[in-house]
Amino acid sequence: MDKLIIRGGKRLKGEVEIGGAKNAALPIMAACLLSSGNYTIERVPNLRDVMTMGRLLAHLGAGFHYEGKKAFISTEKVKVFEAPYDLVRTMRASILALGPLLAKFGRAKVSLPGGCAIGARPINLHLMGLERMGADIVLESGYVVARAKRLKGASIYLDTPTVTGTENLMMAAALAKGTTLLENAAREPEVVDLAGALIAMGAKIRGAGESVIEIEGVDELKSVEYAVIPDRIEAGTFMAVAGITGGEITLKGCRREHLDAPIMKLEETGISCENVGNGIRVSGTSRPKAADVKTMPYPGFPTDMQAQFMSLMCIAEGTSIIKEMIFENRFMHVAELRRMGAAITVEGGTATIKGIARLRGAPLMATDLRASASLIVAALAAKGETAIHRIYHLDRGYEKMEEKLQKLGADVRRVKE
Repeated sequence: MDKLIIRGGKRLKGEVEIGGAKNAALPIMAACLLSSGNYTIERVPNLRDVMTMGRLLAHLGAGFHYEGKKAFISTEKVKVFEAPYDLVRTMRASILALGPLLAKFGRAKVSLPGGCAIGARPINLHLMGLERMGADIVLESGYVVARAKRLKGASIYLDTPTVTGTENLMMAAALAKGTTLLENAAREPEVVDLAGALIAMGAKIRGAGESVIEIEGVDELKSVEYAVIPDRIEAGTFMAVAGITGGEITLKGCRREHLDAPIMKLEETGISCENVGNGIRVSGTSRPKAADVKTMPYPGFPTDMQAQFMSLMCIAEGTSIIKEMIFENRFMHVAELRRMGAAITVEGGTATIKGIARLRGAPLMATDLRASASLIVAALAAKGETAIHRIYHLDRGYEKMEEKLQKLGADVRRVKE
């Protein structure tokens, strides 16, 4: 097990290349199950979750090879229709195999993912939608067992705009007979990117990125080459790094239109976000001003940026209030930030942060993916040395983050526990 050692206080400067979006790559990899053929998915980050999805595809009988930020997937010999517990428990996105397997092969057996560190995230909306499309679903010994001769189009209203639920149902509907309407659908860029990949495969989809998506089912799809969008959360994290260190970082290859809400909040704190070439130059100030945040589904402020923004607010001038509206358990990083001297109080889903002039280095424990990132952001501005343990969480969502930080001038190194 590795840990990061960070000595804070340096003003970071330079350029950083933003990688492909993990949360777009995973559903697109699952979508390859919808057609027998050979796929090349480009700009795929080399992350633990991507390799887990690759192992799942291989378990199902597909070929998987990763090289040079490309995933090469062959689905000509898929012969297993079960996603076992050992794979699903390490990555909740494994549930995305359910819709494609059921639509293509008429059957699927996928382990229930259960809870996770930041909240329950149930899959009831996935199952409700598939049942409305004609699937016969039973729960057996912790598994979802689903069958359908051929799914049928249906009108499906999602009580909440679930991202993986929208993606699972959109993939299933692509091969269903008739037209499916998904109402109150998730609007995230990753959903739009999956729709783009499906359309390239021959699917008929309208409205991705809006609250109502219409999918007209087709009889078959074809394999494709497709490039994944840049990771907006990685970009947002490096924006917070620039802000908290008073640095100047150019983010190459990111898309500003995917970052409207975080940029608005960062600019409210006095941080500059200027378009340059194919990226954004982010310039911090001597000390950011406090700003309030409420997490919301896209296009609102992303829950995946809440922890990093909180770290920035720890040294802001004034008092800020952060309301977490998506996950009930997403303040576990607060206890670790307090170990660094942060003045944070939490009541229910609301955190109040009274900014202080300087954080102090301390031994810290990462509890989940975005909490890991938030502790790194805080440590880069802290006085003295910070050791962040359990960074295997970080490796699920950030590719070689310490190397990117080193190129910006950070004093950070990865060591074995």
